[in-house]
Order: sequence, then structure tokens, then C-alpha cells
Amino acid sequence: MDEVFATNRAELCGAVAAPPVFSHESRGIRFFTFPLRTRRLSGTADTVNIVVREALLPPEGLPEGMLRVEGELRSFNNRSGVGNRLVLTIFARELSPAEGPDENRIVLTGTVCKQPTLRLTPMGREICDIILAVSRRYRRSDYIPVIAWGQQARDTAEAAVGTQLVVRGRLQSRAYTKVIDGESFQRLAYEVSAADIFPI
Repeated sequence: MDEVFATNRAELCGAVAAPPVFSHESRGIRFFTFPLRTRRLSGTADTVNIVVREALLPPEGLPEGMLRVEGELRSFNNRSGVGNRLVLTIFARELSPAEGPDENRIVLTGTVCKQPTLRLTPMGREICDIILAVSRRYRRSDYIPVIAWGQQARDTAEAAVGTQLVVRGRLQSRAYTKVIDGESFQRLAYEVSAADIFPI
């Protein structure tokens, strides 16, 4: 992947966790979605939702074993009232069988669209929450939550709204419990965990 000032690039390699299911149709093109499971070096698994055009799916089905996905990180607002309000998916542009270790690489160039928030985790680690607006064609943007840690968190917390940043990291999933009207629901939150951030 050419990472120099990539606007929005995603490259993942992992195991298909379930067969593709129909998602939606747009301009006569049918789209399907399936979960891809990638493992971190720690052994923790992230489950990422992949959206793909029907034409990219092999007639014989997705290969068993490892699959490489190249595409873009996309966001949309879920207005159904069920599940998370902000949904992150990988929009696949290429699918291919793969060998080797799991991969999960995201490279974004975008604009800080909300003042970053510096906070402490319950374990006392510094973390900074950033919302990055990443331009897409047709005057659209994807709004991507990014987290930074430690010194990088302190540095990024100083970024003003409108600052352009390059972010390299991984898309990770995080389970949490949400209580609605006294009832608990298990949810998954998605965010880019930054390995490297720098302004341009």
C-alpha cells in the first residue's frame, strides 16, 4: 500500500467469519456484507464488517482460509434506532485469497472536525479522541473516530479544528454494554487506533 498522503486506504487480511448476506441495492448494483476477523499481535481478534459489490464475489463463494481485502474505510449514520448510531465498514475494491499473518492497516488523510478530547482510561493511560473528516468523491465525507495514546495523545489534543492530519493505524472493534430503559445491550464500537499521526 502506498501510504504517502493516502486519503483513505484500508488493507486487511483475515478469516471470513460468516458467508456474505445481501445488504442493499444502489443504482442497480447489489451489495453484500460479511464479517472479517483479524487478530492483533496480542491475540485479541477484531471483527470488521466488509461491504462488497456482488460482481466482486466469486461465483463459487469466498475462499476458505485467509482473505485479503483492499478498499476504503467508510462511515454512515444509522437512523434505524437499532444498534450504533455511527457505523464503520470497509468498502472493498479488491478481494483475493491470501497466505501469511493477519493484517489490519488503515491510512487516512483528513481534517479535524471537532475539538480533540484528552482523557484518562480507568488504568490511568492518556488517550485522545479525534473525529476526522475524510473527503470522498461527489462532495461527501466519512467521519472517522480515531484514538491516540500517550505522548501522541497529548500532542494531538492540541490540534485545532480544521487541522489536516495523516493517520496510520488499525481499525479495531471494542465491546461495551449500553443500558436503555433499564435493559442492558451488548454493542460493538469501532475506531481507528493510531500508530502514527502527523499534521500536513
